[in-house]
Amino acid sequence: MSAATAGPPALPHRSTTMHSVATNATSDDEGVMGEDTSETTRLLLERLQAWKHMCGYLEEYIEATAKLQKSQAKDYEKVLKTVSNPLREGHHFDQSLDGVSGMFETLRNNTRGVSNMHNETEQNLKGQVLPILDRLHKEIKNKAKELNSGALKGSKAVDKARGLTQKHIELLGQYAAVHGAFASNKIEPQHDPYVLRRGINHRLNKQVIEENNNRKDTITVQNSFAEFEAHVIETVQLAMNTFFQFMGAQLDQHRALYGDITGSATKIPGDYEWARFIKRNDGILIDPDQPPRSFNNITFPNQDHASTKPTIEGTLERKSRAIIKGFSSSYYVVTPARYLHSFKDTDDFAKDPTPDLTLYLPDCVIGAIDGVKFNIKGKDVSGGKVGSAFTTTTEFQFKAHTPNDAEKWWRVIKDSSAAEAPPAPSPINTEPSGINRAPSHFHTSPGGSAV
Repeated sequence: MSAATAGPPALPHRSTTMHSVATNATSDDEGVMGEDTSETTRLLLERLQAWKHMCGYLEEYIEATAKLQKSQAKDYEKVLKTVSNPLREGHHFDQSLDGVSGMFETLRNNTRGVSNMHNETEQNLKGQVLPILDRLHKEIKNKAKELNSGALKGSKAVDKARGLTQKHIELLGQYAAVHGAFASNKIEPQHDPYVLRRGINHRLNKQVIEENNNRKDTITVQNSFAEFEAHVIETVQLAMNTFFQFMGAQLDQHRALYGDITGSATKIPGDYEWARFIKRNDGILIDPDQPPRSFNNITFPNQDHASTKPTIEGTLERKSRAIIKGFSSSYYVVTPARYLHSFKDTDDFAKDPTPDLTLYLPDCVIGAIDGVKFNIKGKDVSGGKVGSAFTTTTEFQFKAHTPNDAEKWWRVIKDSSAAEAPPAPSPINTEPSGINRAPSHFHTSPGGSAV
């Protein structure tokens, strides 16, 4: 009975999973079917999908940053246009690089440098950072394809083996029931429950082998994820470090360019431009060391013409028309034009010296002298032609300081009232220049003096 009584050969042992260990009881079908590795595969595929989307987010971020760099480059070109034209009235500034002109030259060059820097950063992000992430993205996709392909192949083999096992189990159930109900009936040899059971053992053994092979492959893939994810992390770190190098270098360069602009402004001494402006325009600007202009040093055409010299001048008193006021003193002058003018004072500068009384002596009647007094009868023409047309003839009474002064005044006035005036020299026809104010030619002798 050695060969006949020997027990059946040892069958393959199905490995357990974390899920099966945690399960306290299983049904007959669950025991036959074994663990489902498709859930593991599905979970791993989902994880690869998560890594792929993570990589995609980083790619979108870098692409958006690159677009921003391009946009900023264009914006800085607009900024550059604000200072691209030469300074208006630029000749007022020193043209060396040490002054305001140099500051604006630095401003233009460095702003152009900022624009170019953003363009370079855009190119570096597209050419150096994005390719790293793009390659990683493809690696993750390929990993998912390999996992999906291997899992599909293994699952097909397992499903086929399980289908054959299940078919024989169903046959065993069918013919075992027939044998139990109709034990006397004949059953085909191939359907003998004993034969069917051994056939199930054979197929179940093949099923377990396929399941364990598939499980082994799945574990191999599962274990490879640790190494693959480490590679993913390292690649992401490489991409971000490269990104930081370009962005950090840009920030450093940005700071350096603006620092250079600020330096070109702060190094200009406060008096630099003004000192050079004075030097360039020394023939136009006023020399503060020169003395101020003096009225006494100014001359103008006809300044000393004979017609401008008074025949007599000085103070006289004139009786007011109001009885209670009596005589009031004013400054009087007889001119070669045969006018007698009365002024309040001899000041030509405080206000325009306009006569408050003017008598045209040839139209007047000159009275006789009475000690220090004498009378003149005529019209006041100080108001001009329109005013004199409505002025009535008035008799004015004058009083000199002494009889001798009265005689001098009366004689000059009498001579000036003659019908014909003595000939006077012609004026000088020269255009006046350098005139600020007309000087006074009055002599303020209290008693008056004949010229």
